[in-house]
Amino acid sequence: MTPTAEPAQGNDRATYREVLAEPRFRLLFSTRAVAITAGSLRITTFSVLVFSATGSALLSAVAFGIGFLPQLFGSLLLGSLADRLPPRALIVGGYALECAAALLLALVRMPIVASLGVVALVALTTPVFHGASSRLVARWLEGDAYVLGRSLNNIASSGAQLFGLALGGAAVAALGPRRALVVSAALYLGCALAVRLRLPRLEPGEFGGTPGSAGGDGGAVRASLRGAGLLLRGRTVRRLMLAQWLPVAFVAGAEGLIVAYAGERHFAPGWYAVLMGCLPVGMLVGDLLVGRLLRPRARERLVVPLVALAGLPLIGFAAEPGVGVSSCLLLVSGLGYAYGLGLQRPFLDALPQDGQGQAFGLLGSGSMTLQGVGPVCLGLAAAGLGTGGAIALAGGAVALTAGWILTWHVSASPVPVPNCSTAMLPKPGP
Repeated sequence: MTPTAEPAQGNDRATYREVLAEPRFRLLFSTRAVAITAGSLRITTFSVLVFSATGSALLSAVAFGIGFLPQLFGSLLLGSLADRLPPRALIVGGYALECAAALLLALVRMPIVASLGVVALVALTTPVFHGASSRLVARWLEGDAYVLGRSLNNIASSGAQLFGLALGGAAVAALGPRRALVVSAALYLGCALAVRLRLPRLEPGEFGGTPGSAGGDGGAVRASLRGAGLLLRGRTVRRLMLAQWLPVAFVAGAEGLIVAYAGERHFAPGWYAVLMGCLPVGMLVGDLLVGRLLRPRARERLVVPLVALAGLPLIGFAAEPGVGVSSCLLLVSGLGYAYGLGLQRPFLDALPQDGQGQAFGLLGSGSMTLQGVGPVCLGLAAAGLGTGGAIALAGGAVALTAGWILTWHVSASPVPVPNCSTAMLPKPGP
């Protein structure tokens, strides 16, 4: 087994170079970036395919979002498998399933409802594969190295999504939607083969599972529901999950109104794309600056100010600013997304050793689901407030969330949970 990267403990600061020196993390990181690119390509292409077949903007939008919303249900029903089955098999199986789905959409002319069902079924299993991968990262990277590993994943995710969307447009134009889906399938297949050939096979004791345990304790679904219930009833874990979910959901809701805002303000054609690019650029810069320059305890002390930074600029949209000011407000708001780095260590320390995979899957799927719900809720608010007012409302909600976090967030690093059995016991509500 390759030795684990040297962890950064306490307030010691790791570097991105040290994190990338861990070959197993580097493999998971690179394949995940390629898979996100493939996913963005598939989402865009499938949406185009549905629109060209039906001419329905509604069905095209449903095709774009159908891969996100079912993830929370998958986490609740199947999440325990991330801790009970061999992680290499789960990760390889996840990429292989994505590959098969892309090929099915490309090669088989199914009814639209059946195509949407295929994508939804794959989305149900996504939290299991992501949970297994995140659990391995938490095992191989410790201390500040783990936080920077999460930072690198955030940076790669933003960049890969942007690249995948651009690649989707180019591939559809050059190859047509069905052949572009084949390209997506090939990328997924490459990820599956890379993990299968290069990631070591872990024995049950190394990843915490036991042979045959996936069906024990009344079955995987019952175990998943019980595990999710225990996680969400625990006050510390619940608070830390909500702190990571809510600001992102509100800002995503605001982001979903940018196109409509640009249209209402009669900005020149194409400026909406510039506005939409400001948020991810701010996120990339914020993660790099906070991850590279600040020590762990400084990041944890800055959680509340950074959450506020993500929300307060959006309140400026109540004045319906022009292109230049709007771009600056969105860019500054994106910088605040780095608040999540200050919550990574407290969240990991609060998790039980035998439930980390399910917790990571629930964290990711809950975030994805709320990012899908946020634009819908803000869109309804825009009907009465206008798009500028609705974006400002989202910023105010983020600022209120910062105030709520301030009432319980401890800036110093928390004391690790002493044992797994007590960590999963329900704690009093907030």
